[in-house]
Amino acid sequence: MALSGPQKTVAQTVGVVVLMGGLAWASVPFYDWFCRVTGFGGVTGISQVAPDEVLDQTIKVRFDGSLNAGMPWEFKPVEREMEIKIGETGLAFYEAYNPTDRPVAGSASYNVYPYQAGGFFNKIQCFCFEEQVLAPGERVQMPVTFYVDPEIVNDRDAKYVHSITLSYTFYEIDLPEGHAAAAQDAAATTTLN
Repeated sequence: MALSGPQKTVAQTVGVVVLMGGLAWASVPFYDWFCRVTGFGGVTGISQVAPDEVLDQTIKVRFDGSLNAGMPWEFKPVEREMEIKIGETGLAFYEAYNPTDRPVAGSASYNVYPYQAGGFFNKIQCFCFEEQVLAPGERVQMPVTFYVDPEIVNDRDAKYVHSITLSYTFYEIDLPEGHAAAAQDAAATTTLN
């Protein structure tokens, strides 16, 4: 059965709306995948081990830490800058402190600058891979193990990079279920006393 003019227009419009909705739904995971594969926007890579090759050439890595509005922690890099050989494994620490009287959970987002270095900066281990929960008054040092891929010296744009800044921003998130129950129990006990 053939559709009439108005029915055909409605069917085409619905088709366009469904197509656009599908593209919008798929765009976020596709963009995330694209950034991780290419390093676009300063997204770093993740690796299990460092490369076998370590070059005589060095690169400076600077560390930056910030907090999203409303996040009650204090957060900063322990060391602001280090110089490492390209391909060498580096270890840096960030310090976080919860000055409140309640447990606070946080999640860190990260990137590197300049953006063209993102695809060559690889993390082996990082506190940012997991949610962090700090008890009231708790202070911790959180490690990040990383390296700069030797392939950076062969990249048309990135080979001119002599300094990379690794930035983290912590956001407050809901307490994980076990921690939330413990916090409620502690609050109830304090109220009863």
